[in-house]
Amino acid sequence: MGESITFWVLAVVSVTAALGLVFSRRAVYSALMLGVVMFSLAVLYAVQDAPFLAAVQIIVYTGAVMMLFLFVLMLVGVDSSDSLVETIRGQRFWAIVAGLAFAALLGLGIGNAVLSAPKGLATANQAGNVPSLAELIFTRHVFAFEVTSALLITAALGAMVLAHRERSEPKPTQKDLSRARFVRFGQLGRNPGPLPGPGTYARHNAIDMPALLPDGSVSPLSVNRVVARYEAAEGTLPPEVERILQEEAVSERTNGQTARPLGEEDGK
Repeated sequence: MGESITFWVLAVVSVTAALGLVFSRRAVYSALMLGVVMFSLAVLYAVQDAPFLAAVQIIVYTGAVMMLFLFVLMLVGVDSSDSLVETIRGQRFWAIVAGLAFAALLGLGIGNAVLSAPKGLATANQAGNVPSLAELIFTRHVFAFEVTSALLITAALGAMVLAHRERSEPKPTQKDLSRARFVRFGQLGRNPGPLPGPGTYARHNAIDMPALLPDGSVSPLSVNRVVARYEAAEGTLPPEVERILQEEAVSERTNGQTARPLGEEDGK
């Protein structure tokens, strides 16, 4: 009685999670639904007196493979639009063929299990489920077991080769980045130093008030150009801000760039 109740409850849960896995638009949600399906299968294995399969289902699939898949999705990120782009030509056709073949194989397996009684199960489990299963794996089916292990290793190596990307140019070092900043400073007059550090502060919590550096001078990076043009037109532009804008205009003329008069709007 308890086995039947457990089966029907987990059947509903696993089928619902499987439908969520297929129809979910987000890859992270699909991965979570896959974890629910795997956990439900582990409980069903345990109910059917297969503790080894239940432990493997939780430790290997749910605990290792599934969580690794989920963490990769969370770190890398997958947009829902990416899944609509076909990277392999004809993959939909072959996916439909593989799905039909799997459905036929699944139907044959279910029909064989329903129409015929299991044979040799009591004999195979005479010494216990786990010892008997280990004996069959490492004696009778050891070749197939090793071939499957080699196949999984080959698949992992293939995934690493496909995901590896060669650089078209060497990665710039800190010295190269520093030299590039000073080259831009010589060509465009841009400050090669970093942005103002934590010592920068402002006396007003407003966008029209520029920030002050630790020495009390105005930080050019904090000057709002839109507000400055408006204040220049109204004649209320602070002298220190006006001096900074004039220095920038002179620098632009020196570098061969056309500087717009202060107060002139875009397109006017």
